[in-house]
Amino acid sequence: GGHMTADDDNGRMRLDVFLWRARFFKTRTSATEAVEGRGARIERDGQVRRIDKPATPVEPGDLLSFRAPSGARLVRILSLPARRGPPSEAALCYEAVGGAANASEI
Repeated sequence: GGHMTADDDNGRMRLDVFLWRARFFKTRTSATEAVEGRGARIERDGQVRRIDKPATPVEPGDLLSFRAPSGARLVRILSLPARRGPPSEAALCYEAVGGAANASEI
């Protein structure tokens, strides 16, 4: 246990902080509200969890399914952004994943 901060040193990060820093949302508040209101799914080690808590920790390798302002997104986390940087920097933190047709690549 222990107190969770936005930057956990266990190589994890709050979901809402990740979504904001990776520039899926313009503000951290909107990321928080989107997760609370619409929920998200996290797939890790073949286990899918449906969550609606913005403080849920995510880590590299996680597959995230969520609703951004631009629409439904499915992305794999590659790294945890240390800050909200420019779009070119944010884009290095994740890769967009297509539909189930990409399963053969895993």
